[in-house]
This record gives sequence, C-alpha cells and structure tokens, in this order.
Amino acid sequence: MTPNTAHTPRRSIWIKLGAVLLGLFVALLLVLAFFPWDALREPINRYVSDKTGRKFEITRRLDVDLGWRGATVKLDGIEFANPSWARDPYLVRAQSAELDLRLWPLLARKVVIPRLALVSPSLGLQMEEDGRRTWALGKDTSDEATVPTIGLLQIDGGGLDFLAEHWGVDLHADFSFDTSRGDMPLSYRIKGRYQRQPLTAEGRTGNVLQLNAAGQPPFPLEISAAAGHTRLKAQGTVTELASLDGVDARFELKGQNLGDLYRLLGIALPQTSPYALSGELKKRAKLWEVQGLKGKLGLSDIGGDMRFDQSQKPPYLAGSLRSRVMDMDDLGPLIGLPPTARSANAVEGVAPPPSVAQVKRARRDPGRKVLPTATLDFERLRAMNAEVKYVADRIRNVRELPLDKGSVQVKLKDGVLTLDPLDVGVANGRLAGAIRIDATQNPADIRAALDVRAMQLNRLIPKVETLRTSFGKLDGRINLSGRGNSVAGWLGSASGDVAALTGRGQFSNLLLEFMGLDGGEIIKFLLRGDRNVVLRCAALAFDVDKGTMNGRSLVFDTEDTVFNVSGHASLANETLDFVIRPQPKDKSILSLRGPLVVGGTFASPSAGVQAGPLATRGIAALALGTINPLLALAATVETGPGVDADCQEVLAQAKRPVSREAAAGAAKAKKQ
Repeated sequence: MTPNTAHTPRRSIWIKLGAVLLGLFVALLLVLAFFPWDALREPINRYVSDKTGRKFEITRRLDVDLGWRGATVKLDGIEFANPSWARDPYLVRAQSAELDLRLWPLLARKVVIPRLALVSPSLGLQMEEDGRRTWALGKDTSDEATVPTIGLLQIDGGGLDFLAEHWGVDLHADFSFDTSRGDMPLSYRIKGRYQRQPLTAEGRTGNVLQLNAAGQPPFPLEISAAAGHTRLKAQGTVTELASLDGVDARFELKGQNLGDLYRLLGIALPQTSPYALSGELKKRAKLWEVQGLKGKLGLSDIGGDMRFDQSQKPPYLAGSLRSRVMDMDDLGPLIGLPPTARSANAVEGVAPPPSVAQVKRARRDPGRKVLPTATLDFERLRAMNAEVKYVADRIRNVRELPLDKGSVQVKLKDGVLTLDPLDVGVANGRLAGAIRIDATQNPADIRAALDVRAMQLNRLIPKVETLRTSFGKLDGRINLSGRGNSVAGWLGSASGDVAALTGRGQFSNLLLEFMGLDGGEIIKFLLRGDRNVVLRCAALAFDVDKGTMNGRSLVFDTEDTVFNVSGHASLANETLDFVIRPQPKDKSILSLRGPLVVGGTFASPSAGVQAGPLATRGIAALALGTINPLLALAATVETGPGVDADCQEVLAQAKRPVSREAAAGAAKAKKQ
C-alpha cells in the first residue's frame, strides 16, 4: 500500500465531517431564520418580570434578527412597569420598539444596547437621592451595575417625564418627528421645574440622539430655554447627550444675576447686575470652555475667555476678563447692594428685579443703612477653586469717587478668596493692595490691606474742584480685619488702622471761611472775589477698635486757620460724633467762630455750631448793644489766637495706631 493510498481514507473522513458540520450550521441558520420567535414572547415576559420584580410585557408580537455581533430585537407593543416607589406607573409604553442587543455582555449580566428606536413612547424616568432609579433593571434599583448602556436613541413622537426631587427637577418633554425639517427632524418641548425654578424649553435635534455613543459623529441640536429669570439660546452640535460631551455651540445667555447660575450649573459666580452674554461653548470630557465671550453686565461691557474643569476636586474655574468701560453702578451687587434702576434696566429683554422701586424709596429714607447688610453667600465659595483676572480700562459714573481704571486677580482655593493684587486708579492716584476672605470660618474672617498713593485732592472733592482750586496729593492706608457675613457685619466688628495724609497745597479760602462761619471774610470775598490759601498739612487718622473709629490725629492746618477735630464714628451703628474746633490765625470782625458739631448717621449726617460758645458771644453782643449798637461788634471780633501746627508731629501721629486692639487688627490685615 502506497502512502497516498493510506491517507485517502483519512482525508475522506475529514471531508465528510466538514460537510456534516456545514450542513448542521446551515440547518441552524435556517432554523434561526424561520424560528417562530413570537412563541417565546410569553416566556420572555415572565422571565423579565421575575428578574426585575415588575411587570414586563410585549403586547403584540416579538421578532429577532440575529447577526455576528448581536441581535436586532423587534417588539410590536411594549409595556414595562416602574418600581412601586415611582410616581409614574410605567418606565416605558410604546407602540413599537426596535433595539440592537449585544449578546456576549449578557453572560456577564450587562445589558448593552447600541441602538434603541421607539415609536410614540411614554417614558417615566425617576431618580432618588439614595441612588434608586427607575431605569435600573435589577430588583435593587440602586445597583448601578444593572443600568443598561444605551448608545443611539431614536424617538418618533411621544413624551417623557423625569423626576429627581433632590435636585429640584420635575420635567415633562413632548417629541414630534417630521422628516420635512431637514437634518433636525425631531422637535421637542419641555416644561416643568429645574433646580426648583420654573423651566420651559423648546428646540430641534437630529433623528438620532447619541446617549453614550463614543466615536460617533456629532449630531445637531438647538435649544431656547428659560429657567427662572435666566434665558438661554444655543445652536450647535453634541457628541454624547448623557454627558454632553463634544458640545460645540454658539450661545446667548441673559438673566438678572450671574450668581443665579450657581443653582443651575454649580458654578460659583459673583452677584451681578442683569447681564446679556454670548460666545462659543465647547466641552471635551469634563472640561468646559467659553471662547470669545462678550456682552454686558448692567451698564458695563465684558469680554474674554473662561474654562471650567469638572475633573478636578473641587472643580476649577479660570480665565481672563476685560471691560472697556465699567460702570460704578454695577459694583453694588458684588458687596450686597441691589442693582440700581439704571443697571436693572440696562439689558433689554431682562425684567428688572421687583425690588428696584423699593430700593429707590429706601434711598430717600434718612434712617436707612449705608453699609450693605445683605448676607453674602460664602457657602458657594467652598464649591470650587478659581483664578480669574479682570481688567477695566475705564470706569465711569463715578460721582463722588473719581475712579479711573482698575484690575484685580481673583483667587479662590479651598474656601479662601483673595483679591490680590487689587489695583484701582483713583483721582490720578492709586488704591492698591489685597483683600482676603476666609469662608471656611463662620462668620467669615475678612482682611483688607490697601494703600492710597498720590490721589489728587481737587478730584476727590468735586465741590472744591468747581471752585477751581488746586489741592495737594493724598496718601493713606486702610488696614482692617474682622469677622462677618456681610460688609456691614465685618466693618461693625473690624479693628485696625485708617489714615489719610497730605502735605502742602492750595484750596479755596471762601470754603474755609464758610467752615469757620467768618461773616466778615465771607462778605469780603464776595465783594472782592475768592482767593486760594496755602494748606500746610492735614491728617485724618483713626484707631479702629471693634467697629469704632476713634480719632487719633485729626488736624487741618492752613495759613489762616487750624482745625483740630476730636470724636469717633461707629461702623456698627453708622453714627457720627465729631467736634471741629477752628483756631483762626488772623483778626476779623463779624466772626461767630465756635466749635462745629458733626453728628447724625452715615445716611443723614448733620452739622451745626456748638451752642454754648456761640450763645456766650451772642449774649455779650446783646449786652453791649444796649449801651451802643457799635459796641455789639466787639463781641464778634476774632483776635486770632491760633498758631501753626507741628506738621511733622501731626503726620507722625497719623502713621501708627495707638491702641493695642487697633495695632493688632492692622498687623493681622497686612498678614494676608
């Protein structure tokens, strides 16, 4: 027997075995192709109902197409009940459903559905704070391992309800499918509550929604939404709807207060005037970016770029913002003041806050508080970290405070907010330094260390400026530290040092004589005109002790008069109690010089002549007048006992706090 003859039977056996296997495979395919899958409908209904603990039913017909990677399951009529704790009775009810199902993951008890198509569905989705969710397929609905993975979702009409009370979310959406709408045939309308605020939205999208379809091309989406006073319009594309990954859209955003976005988006933005912003929004993984941001905050313009990284713990906000013109009215909300009527009405399409009229009335109330008493929301400062730079090229509407421009670096880390460096141009000079707020403490620990450099006095006092005077330059400092949850609360407890110093300069003598109540000089200047006098030096320095500003060195020395001031101001009660004692250096008649009393409140200060000395002169003039009317003038003659102040000593006393509490508070403020 030859070798070829010996191998012939073996080859024949393998050929026959292969033919048998091929025949069995073909037979299996024929069986599967013509298998009456609908016969399994009832067993499948019972099996799914038993495994999930809730009723599942394919109401009319079941069909399956098998492929190499999985199966396409066609359900004619489907009802799948929700758990007993849910509000809506059904998770899904639909005229028909078609889904692609991966078979191999089923061995690991994972349900992977690359595509799900529903016709006229009614969906009831609900999530609880303890993690339970209606779309989990196990009996334990808090087990995330039983949540199916769905890639593409197609919806032809129908509606959806979503409830998550712990998020303040209760929404209903209606869908409408129309192929005549081009590449966005699916339209939707949403109504309900989001973060416990009324929400309405409408828009269009593509016929396929990619819930978790990594690697798929993005699909188009447009939306117009309103939540509370916030309005959003956006149009662009998104890759995955579940995580909003791959967002690339143009947006317009309007609202009353950027601080409201904290409840909606979890981003701790400052309190602002009404705003209208637009830009390009992008999202990749957990990084959100806004590019080309521009718009208005009240009466101020704003522009720049921002990014928000949710992958960090806590999330991190960074960016750079700039205003060509910043309006002073828009700074109020940052420190707890409501927006002014001008700012509230500056953005078209945003209703002004209902408190604007009340604010107007309050500002006419002499008993009102000047320092902001609104509680600042420091809780949100612990929600994220941030580093943002802001620059204002020009500041307008400055009224009593002539600001020119400003910049600030805002840093927020682990609940501690710092404005460092803070640099503001004021009256051709600068206010520079740092402010630190530690929101990890309650009340918050707040420190301010600011230096005043070379401010021009004639710009700081507009009334003097109108008299065409020329003042010198002002230097000073503010070093305060305290605890509080509002500006008023902080200042009412603050300790430290406040001082303002100036050297030689000139100003209106007419203003000086009015302050000194010198009738003769006033008449003389009214007849001959005003002239300038030399200011030798001036100092206003206070020891601040737990909210009380005690005068340390309060001197105003000119060639004509020395003004010495004593008294205090209460930052807690917002009251004034000062006595100004003028000591003239010249002789004059018709002088009723006497101590001036400044009192009242910050909102309604009062000033007048101290009654005792003035009454003494009046009685003397009256007595002499009974003898000879001309002698009455003798009682009003000022002999000029005042002498020059020791300016070096005045300025030296103003440079350092005296009390232990003030010195400690100032040192703490400078230790940022």
